[in-house]
Amino acid sequence: MKKIKDRMVLGLIAGGAGVLLQTIFDEISVRVGISKRSYRTTAAGIWVSSRRQAEKWQGQLFGFFMNSFLAMLGGISIVNIFSKSGRDHWLIKGLYFGMTFGAIINGLLSSLPMNKVKPKDANSNLSYLFTNALYGLAVGTIAAKLGDDSIYDAKPQNNYLKPTELTTEQSNVHKLAAK
Repeated sequence: MKKIKDRMVLGLIAGGAGVLLQTIFDEISVRVGISKRSYRTTAAGIWVSSRRQAEKWQGQLFGFFMNSFLAMLGGISIVNIFSKSGRDHWLIKGLYFGMTFGAIINGLLSSLPMNKVKPKDANSNLSYLFTNALYGLAVGTIAAKLGDDSIYDAKPQNNYLKPTELTTEQSNVHKLAAK
């Protein structure tokens, strides 16, 4: 399988896969009765004028898109973090990133005065925490497994470590210089 050499594309794919897993777990959590509000409803509640609109199918679709955009931003972020810190221990890094990123986003969005749908019960917030953890595991796994080695070769901190391969940018420069 060909690995992805573009950091942004890899981040978008990882974030997209993460939001799909996140949505599936979130839907199960709502249907089982653990969470009172889905991520989609909460995300839509920031932009629409009432909770009722956020719960309609148009609000749910809009909430899914808004959540997806943030999830893809998170995917790009984790790829850049892996590029700087390495992708070793990707499971722990992905888990931590997902929970932290989700907590920051949820905290920021819940504090907005125009948010009509704020999850206030412990069960919904715990469900969101586990949902964010699954998102982080998915994003970290995709980023670590589908990313080409060249995008993770950080510049050495000393003169003893050499990158294993040229990065995409470096190989493009060499190709242009050869012409």
